Amino acid sequence: MRVTQPLFTKGLLGRSIDELSRRSSIGSPLSLHREPHPKPARHMLTPAAALKLEAVKGPQAPRPLYDFNSQDNVGSCILMSDALIGGFSKSNLDLVTPTTSSPSDSTTSPPSSYARFHGTISTALPTDKPKVHRTGYAGFRTPDQSPTLFGRAFWDIDPYTYLALRIKSDGRSYFINVQTESVEPTDLHQHRLFAKSPGKWETVLVRWNDFVRTNFGFVVEPQTELLRQKVTTVGIGLTDRVEGPFELCIERIWATNTVDEGASVAGDDGSAPEEDAGLRNRKGEKIHW
Repeated sequence: MRVTQPLFTKGLLGRSIDELSRRSSIGSPLSLHREPHPKPARHMLTPAAALKLEAVKGPQAPRPLYDFNSQDNVGSCILMSDALIGGFSKSNLDLVTPTTSSPSDSTTSPPSSYARFHGTISTALPTDKPKVHRTGYAGFRTPDQSPTLFGRAFWDIDPYTYLALRIKSDGRSYFINVQTESVEPTDLHQHRLFAKSPGKWETVLVRWNDFVRTNFGFVVEPQTELLRQKVTTVGIGLTDRVEGPFELCIERIWATNTVDEGASVAGDDGSAPEEDAGLRNRKGEKIHW
């Protein structure tokens, strides 16, 4: 007898068991390894967390958010570009499985599989849509998370200090976009994706506290804290409006409290951002990271 395909996939019950296991293993978000949280803790300490002393130490391991290691994972991501409004930019997200690698340098050699975000940026305006005044952008995001018996699934990254990404960039001005269950669905929390070694694989960390709340490309005032308990998606966008090809490779995204050897933390080196940082407030003033 041959087992039917649906039995191999993780369904509602499987996702619910995973969510229950995750909730029972995380206690108070207070941690000695993260920056002070401006609001009081919202979680009660569970017995499992008490046994692990996670209320004192914080999570013992990084939390995976999304891996780009399979065609299903890559194909499930949502692609975006100005082509949706009649523009001429093109974006693609492909799974890459290199046939060779360099084992002598694990920090720069390609992973066994990853996603390649690539295409071309065009600032040309559609002649048949006079209401479109601005084009020249592309991006992608992770898919909406599947529901569980506990309701809609979220990433609770409250116990963690950093968002981490394993990438290889072409050096262009990409942004990291984080969505939460916000009162305003079009809100994004954004931060520049500062690549220190374009053309090489590297790990980039961004403090969750450093993300800036935006809406349709403008900084929202007054700022509100990123809703750490209800992160829905993470994505990358290119809005520098520089015409020509682009390429960014990404292996995985995770939350962590640890700065691994070779990783870079955005803002720690004191370097000044480029002039085309991209984000502006409603007065047209540039945002300084």
